[in-house]
Amino acid sequence: MAIHKIPVYQPSLTGNEKKYVNDCLDSTWISSKGKYIEVFESSFAKYIGVQHATSVSNGTVAIHLALIALGIGDGDEVIVPTLTYIASVNPIVYTGAIPVFVDSLPDTWQMDPDDVRKKVTSKTKAIMAVHLYGHPCDMDALSAIAKEHNLFLIEDCAEAIGSKYKGKHVGTFGDIATFSFFGNKSITTGEGGMVVTNDETLHQRSMHFKGQGLAKHRQYWHDVIGYNYRMTNICAAIGLAQLEQVDTFLERKKEIAAIYETGFKNTEIEFHASHPDVTHSYWMCSILVSNADKREPLRDHLASSGIETRPLFYPVHTMPMYAGKFQRHIVAEDLGWRGINLPSYPDLTDKELNFIISTITDFVL
Repeated sequence: MAIHKIPVYQPSLTGNEKKYVNDCLDSTWISSKGKYIEVFESSFAKYIGVQHATSVSNGTVAIHLALIALGIGDGDEVIVPTLTYIASVNPIVYTGAIPVFVDSLPDTWQMDPDDVRKKVTSKTKAIMAVHLYGHPCDMDALSAIAKEHNLFLIEDCAEAIGSKYKGKHVGTFGDIATFSFFGNKSITTGEGGMVVTNDETLHQRSMHFKGQGLAKHRQYWHDVIGYNYRMTNICAAIGLAQLEQVDTFLERKKEIAAIYETGFKNTEIEFHASHPDVTHSYWMCSILVSNADKREPLRDHLASSGIETRPLFYPVHTMPMYAGKFQRHIVAEDLGWRGINLPSYPDLTDKELNFIISTITDFVL
């Protein structure tokens, strides 16, 4: 296995992370109770501009919890982009519901609202907007479709903290939204997630289900089948320290994206740029090669120079467990076969960036 001198991602842990974690250890509050949980939740809600936020153990369970809170279940259909990470789709199946895949837009790479409209049936209960790689979806169009057909709108913001649509944070448009704080996200808790909403009932349902279905006013009495989806105080402590630095992280990632975009001008490389009216948080800076046959040779060339990359997500409808019924999503498939995620972490230096760019351009020119 190659040793990568420049990883595709690594967290920046130079703030109050150690101080806050040591405080947890000193207090002995290391599990799912402690002051940092409430402070992290309230600070996160304030940052993106929602009324309620409840922390969970990872981003995948955040999506499952959101679906459970909405009452999504057997036989319901949830419309979801096929070009996404598998964690957007599997929780739909956990509930007994059916994922209905839609194609992507070629310019933003986000789910295609026209295809969403075509896929609405009498069984459709929700649309899941996934803000892929930090670029927001067309929330005006998706909100209009949801309203017209009386559907729930879920936002998967796992990759999009700090992303904005027309000046408003993603996660504030839908009925309920989820975030991930895995180690490779723009802010991290190691493992963790958040469920946010402006609806008090959905918030209460989320908290109820995530805590083993424990009844509110009767000790050790459980009145629903719940889940153990709680975040630990230690994770929340790390998350709070990260949130204190989020604007710095995002500003640096914006600079990194600008350097990449400039570096690839006048080449065959297509950079995933920001569409007008949105703030792209550039969780991952991504490119398209001109032909799918060129992707793996380029990735091998970068690896031989110590540069780690990732392929774009493979469209979920092509994976064995979801491929039983033949489908074509031409744009998503084209993006999925041609795309590469480049190193995108805040501590990446300009010297390293220029080395990555020159390594790529020397290969393709």
